[in-house]
Order: sequence, then structure tokens, then C-alpha cells
Amino acid sequence: MSHSFGESYRVGSTKGIHALTVFCSWDYKVTQKRASRVQQDSICTQLKELLAEWHLRKRPRSVCGQLRQVVVLGLGWLLCLGSTMGCTVAVLTFSEVMIQRPASGGQGVEALALPLVVSVLNLGASYLFRGLATLERHDSPVLEVYMAICRNLILKMAVLGVLCYHWLGRRVATLQGQCWEDFVGQELYRFMVVDFIFMLLDSLFGELVWRLISEKKLKRGQKPEFDIARNVLDLIYGQTLTWLGVLFSPLLPAVQILRLLFLFHIKKASLMANCQAPRRPWLASHMSTVFLTLLCFPSFLGAAVFLCYAVWQVRPSSTCGPFRTLNTMYEAGTVWVRRLEHAGSGASWLPWLHHFLVENTFFLFLASALLLW
Repeated sequence: MSHSFGESYRVGSTKGIHALTVFCSWDYKVTQKRASRVQQDSICTQLKELLAEWHLRKRPRSVCGQLRQVVVLGLGWLLCLGSTMGCTVAVLTFSEVMIQRPASGGQGVEALALPLVVSVLNLGASYLFRGLATLERHDSPVLEVYMAICRNLILKMAVLGVLCYHWLGRRVATLQGQCWEDFVGQELYRFMVVDFIFMLLDSLFGELVWRLISEKKLKRGQKPEFDIARNVLDLIYGQTLTWLGVLFSPLLPAVQILRLLFLFHIKKASLMANCQAPRRPWLASHMSTVFLTLLCFPSFLGAAVFLCYAVWQVRPSSTCGPFRTLNTMYEAGTVWVRRLEHAGSGASWLPWLHHFLVENTFFLFLASALLLW
């Protein structure tokens, strides 16, 4: 990710980037015809991006036009934040209703009710955000993608935060005497399957319907552009579900791999049939860095906090699992270290290592800072 930051920002901010791109971009080590063609297309795209950005900065805009744009953006953001808050409250309310319902074994449609509601809200809100972006008519494609990223990210993080509270807060308290770890693992598996089904339906029918509306009703005579921000954030959302459930359902990464393989081929076919490339060039390298950052910090870091809280703070089930006799999952490591202390002198260094690397957080923070640097 640090290499991506360097390529996207440090190099992109160099003075005289237009001259450097024209005279210094070609790699003379490339000898194959296909590789040279790819490099030629890459340089051409980069020049289009730079010229489009330069032309956008030179374009004048009246005061009335700027005021109109600010008002439209403000109304759009109010509607987006209101819909996000409504979706969050709806998920929280529905999860409370599911808790208060009498237990029926968690089978059938009732077990899929919460995943279905969350997937419907995510899909409907994403189309609402897309329609608002069409009405706002941004001049910069980079700004348009950033706005879509922020809106979809706020929605998905808010919904996931409510779900994490539902699983480790409310469900653990109500499933006393039952195996709540199995419930959380099964719930995350259902979320992944339902999200996969909705992504398939959106690719096979949603983008097709959007193309027909654009060509037949709006009379544009061309296919709609591929929504890069929403599709990438959908992938990040699925990966976040995988990280959240890896402790409770260790086979979820295998399910995620199969899911990504199917989605790649289906999205590719839908992209070629129903969508077109953006008409206005934009800095794709910057966007790839942004997506990597979102995958690392909000997604991975949030899942790590969720799992650390489950390991350090939540009491395991008393009826199942290897931690049923302990107060927390973390105590298993402490018990193992105590046994090593009495095992003999050959393993005396392991308790010392556990104390300084696990219990003492200074070395953990130091290693994290070095890795981030």
C-alpha cells in the first residue's frame, strides 16, 4: 500500500508532470509487441487524465453556477445522510424485533430475514445515491467517485456497526445457555450468501434494466457508465464479513474465494454487455490507492477491533466450544503459559516471550508503527 501511495501521490504531484509524461514515460526495456501496446495505452490514458484535470481547472464558472452547485450538493448530502440514518434505525429496530420473537430454531425464512432486510436496504440506498449523483452533475469524475465512496462507505459502516452490536451485545445476552458462537458464525455465513445472491441479481438484471432505461426511455443512445465505487465497496463489504466471521466460522475464507471467482466472471460479462467505460478520463491510480486504504483501515481494522473485543471481553458459551470453562477466550493463552512454566526449564523462555509480546502492548504498538511507516 505504501508503494501505491508513492506512485499515486508523490509522483503525481511532481512539477512538470506533463513534460515528464511525454518525454520520460516510455520503458525501453519493453521489447514484446503486446507489452509495448499495453504501455502505449497506459501513457495515453495518463495524458488524457492530466489534460482533463488541467482543462477542468482552467474552466471558469459564474457565481450563480457555484451557488447552485453548493445548494444541490447540500440537499444531496442531507438526503443521503437521512437515508443512511433511516437504514441504520431500520436495521436496529428489526434486529430488536427478531430478538423479541419466540425462538423457533432459527430455521427457514426467519433465519434469513435480517440478511434479506440488510441486503435490500444496501441495494436500494446505493441506487438512490447513484440517482442523486446523476442529478448533481459533477464536473470532475474524481469528485463524483469520491462522493459515491463516502456515501456508500458511511452507509455500510453504520449498518455493520449496528450488526456488530447486535451480535456481541444483544445476542450474547439473550442466548444464555446456548452456543452463541455458532449463531454468530451461521449468521455471517447467511449474510455472505444473501449478499452474493443480491450481487448476482444486480449484475444480471439491475445493470440490464439500467441500460434499457438509459437507451430506450432517456434516449441517450449509449450504455450507462460502470459504477466503479459501488462495485468495489460491495467487494470490500463482502471481505469485511469474511474477516468478522473467521473466528466463528473458519471456512468462510474458502466461501469468499469461491464467491469472488464467480463474481469476477459474472461482473466481467455484465460489464461488457451492459456498461461502458467513463467518457471523461480520471486518475485511476489515485482511486486504487483509496480503495486499498479503505480495505485496510475501516474494513480490516474494524474487523480486528470486533474480534479483539470478542476474544478479550465477551464470555464464551458454557455449553460448547473449547473455551466453555473460561471467562474469556484470551484466558486460554494465559492457562497455556502457566502450564509451560511448570513444564521444565526447556520451555521457560515461552512465558517470558508471551509476557513481553502479548501482555505488554508497547512492543505491539512499536511493531505496528514500524510496519505502517
